[in-house]
Amino acid sequence: MFHGSFTALITPFKNGGVDEKGFQAFVEWQVAEGSDGVVPVGTTGESPTLSHEEHKRVVELCVEAAAGRIPVIAGAGSNSTAEAVELVKHAEEAGADGALVVAPYYNKPSQEGLFQHFKAVAGAADIPIVVYNIPGRSVVDISVDTMARLAKIPNIVGVKDATCDLARPLRTRITAGKEFCQLSGEDVTVAAFLAQGGEGCISVTSNVAPKLCAELHAAWRGHDFDTFNRIRDRLTPLHDAMFCEPSPAPAKFGASLLGKSSPDVRLPLVNLTAAGQARVRDAMVHCGLIN
Repeated sequence: MFHGSFTALITPFKNGGVDEKGFQAFVEWQVAEGSDGVVPVGTTGESPTLSHEEHKRVVELCVEAAAGRIPVIAGAGSNSTAEAVELVKHAEEAGADGALVVAPYYNKPSQEGLFQHFKAVAGAADIPIVVYNIPGRSVVDISVDTMARLAKIPNIVGVKDATCDLARPLRTRITAGKEFCQLSGEDVTVAAFLAQGGEGCISVTSNVAPKLCAELHAAWRGHDFDTFNRIRDRLTPLHDAMFCEPSPAPAKFGASLLGKSSPDVRLPLVNLTAAGQARVRDAMVHCGLIN
């Protein structure tokens, strides 16, 4: 089962294209800092504005850089089932350890449509599939009952839950079973999510604080709640700062302060404003990440 701190990786850009060397160096840093896994080309990786060729290349670069040391769950979702199937097949061929497949956005499928979509995607490959439920972006919410149906499909192994509904992980645990892996998609609620039956978090904040995020989860697994509470409180202003403006602009700016990436994002996103920069910088100083 996937567990702990997985980083929803930014995609560094250089001269308008993917900074391949910078990206692989960023993955290497994540490994060195103790991240439990990485997730390329998700929302934080600006997948909506990557071409298919760029998307696939980033997955390949990530698998190569991780080199089997930590799991790679490749973003592979689409609102087109055929396109999602293609991306999941590529993730498997590239050597990813799993695929993260978002609920189809814009189409607004029914619960049966959602079930059939994920069933088709899972049936196209043998790697583990993590369902991504994020109603705020996709406009559809995968119900607990539908999630329980999906959990019966052998290679659908878990969910990234970005519903902000902290009753959801408990209800999903009861209906889908203890072996169904639940990963939070919201950094700031991770403590409550873990307490309600979660196993980890696919984190935006760990783009700039991978060591602290990994230590938070290690403290939870080790039942060291004094350390867990201390790190939780230390990270909270940074969690908030990572979403002070549309993501991943804050994370990319924070990474730029550490010399890990350019701050550039692709339109229709824009770089962080001066006010946003000040907020991210202050939060990183609070965490002890920069002076």
